[in-house]
Amino acid sequence: MRIIIVIILCLFLTDKAHTQNYWQQNADYKINVDLNVKDNTYKGDQEILYKNNSRDTLNKIFFHLYFNAFKVGSDMAVRLENGDDKNKRFDININDLRPEEEGFLNVTNLKQDEIKIETYLSDTILEVILANPLLPGESSIFTMDFNGQVPITIRRAGRDSPMGVKFSMAQWYPKISEYDYEGWNTSPYHGREFHGVWGNFDVTIKIDKDYIVAASGYLQESDPSNFKLGKKFGNKRIWNFVAPKVHDFTWAADPEYIHDIYDGPNGVILNFYYRNDPKIIDNWKTIQPVTAEIMKFFNENIGMYPYKQYSVVQGGDGGMEYSMLTLINDGEDLVPLVSVTSHELAHAWFQGVLATNEMKHYWMDEGSASYFGDLGESHVFNIDFHPFYTRNAYRDYISLAKSGQEMPMTTNANRFKYNRAYEDAAYDKGFVFLSQLKYIIGDKEFIETIKNYFDTYKFTHPLPNDLRRIAEQTSGILLNWYLTDWTNTTNQINYAIDKVEQSSGKSKVTIERIGLMPMPLEILVKYKNGNEEYYYIPISLMRGEKKQPNYAENWIQVKDWSWAHKKYSFEIDSKLESIESIDLNPTGLIADTDSSNDKIIFE
Repeated sequence: MRIIIVIILCLFLTDKAHTQNYWQQNADYKINVDLNVKDNTYKGDQEILYKNNSRDTLNKIFFHLYFNAFKVGSDMAVRLENGDDKNKRFDININDLRPEEEGFLNVTNLKQDEIKIETYLSDTILEVILANPLLPGESSIFTMDFNGQVPITIRRAGRDSPMGVKFSMAQWYPKISEYDYEGWNTSPYHGREFHGVWGNFDVTIKIDKDYIVAASGYLQESDPSNFKLGKKFGNKRIWNFVAPKVHDFTWAADPEYIHDIYDGPNGVILNFYYRNDPKIIDNWKTIQPVTAEIMKFFNENIGMYPYKQYSVVQGGDGGMEYSMLTLINDGEDLVPLVSVTSHELAHAWFQGVLATNEMKHYWMDEGSASYFGDLGESHVFNIDFHPFYTRNAYRDYISLAKSGQEMPMTTNANRFKYNRAYEDAAYDKGFVFLSQLKYIIGDKEFIETIKNYFDTYKFTHPLPNDLRRIAEQTSGILLNWYLTDWTNTTNQINYAIDKVEQSSGKSKVTIERIGLMPMPLEILVKYKNGNEEYYYIPISLMRGEKKQPNYAENWIQVKDWSWAHKKYSFEIDSKLESIESIDLNPTGLIADTDSSNDKIIFE
């Protein structure tokens, strides 16, 4: 009987790959905000019910005040000026802003359970000394007043976007910092990424009556297409939104918004907000069924989108994902609009639901959104994903690896010496991670891995190791070597065909590992009579093998290659004169940093 109980307990503990020590905090927000459209200032108050689910007693808490980054002399302004290369995402020098163009966010009257508490401000971080320690399992109610100024659109948020949207209200409220197993996450805002506490939001927005508001969550009215929605208060109108089980809240407002509603898959309502501009209207109409089709594709290949609405909103700069909503500053050209919409929609899964810490594991959401965003785009355009969509990511990563500017993907997002190195690591090297993972474990196993990963870790903060363990459980292949080398080091993949010799009617092929990072190889041998054979060389670190892929009709598995040996030889049961070519990277899915020695063609 005791054995049965132990087995049941072990199954329970391993139901999720998170260890049994995993926990996450919870913060429920109730926010009221009043925006003055004439001088671009706002004021409000908020109440946060914060529960300490950790095993630690908290004596402090911290808040992010992101809009303080858009002030002359801010840390972000200084970082932009002293970077080793230009951050191409910023077209405006923050230190050149006029006072009315700056952003700021102030907090006053902050209380814990009705007791006023002490605070210290440092740029975008507000340190709060608790009146009473918050014990494990206990909750406190924090109340505060706040006021701010909306900056001109510089990065993601602001007013008067390049395409004319009046307000893009992202990172606009005092946001409690995440406390996790590594402690408080208080990285200052330098224009990179985010990490937030899961919870529920109830947000009431008061704004000029001529404005249409788009927001995270569900509008608390029966007909969101009705211009008369909201309660009138003099020259203003009240908009109330409720967003359950999210880790951020964003909204946008413009008097010229057109609001279209499109029926998405699985009963999801798709909202589209865009300005009444003749140059973009047709494209924003076209994108609506395309978005529905891409969402359906993601549902089938990642997991079901768990909310009942998603909004595509013109605003901000470029494209940026938020809970149940994306801001997109595009529309004059259809293809870029589809591309950015697909990428940001993929973020609804990778970061919206799988909420990794983007300051530490940025590649997990940006790389995944790049991979699946391109996959969704290839689906609607009916273009082969590989090599059409994969080639740019591989090219950019290999260029970075050979540049001498690469840093490990465990580097904090703010600590990269070169902005280019961060961009290529987050988007391209993250993309290649998934592409190579599929190559290593197989197509079917990759699809199952992603689905299992989503189902296991939705509404949590998954770590790189969580994805690895799911892939191992799904494929039967050990992958710690792959995750470690690819993310913790700058080791490169570089294999070469060293020599091909004929011996006793057979051909002996010797491969050399030049780079430090190991990879299994699928070596394609083409014969002059038109036949083909794949010689599959697993590496011993895998402790398993990939199943024969559909593209390899003749699949010959040979002995494992141990990393300690720099060279490896295998025999082809044919004479050398019968061979047309030998290629050690025929799929192009290994990011080999020197492809010049990957293939031999025999005359």
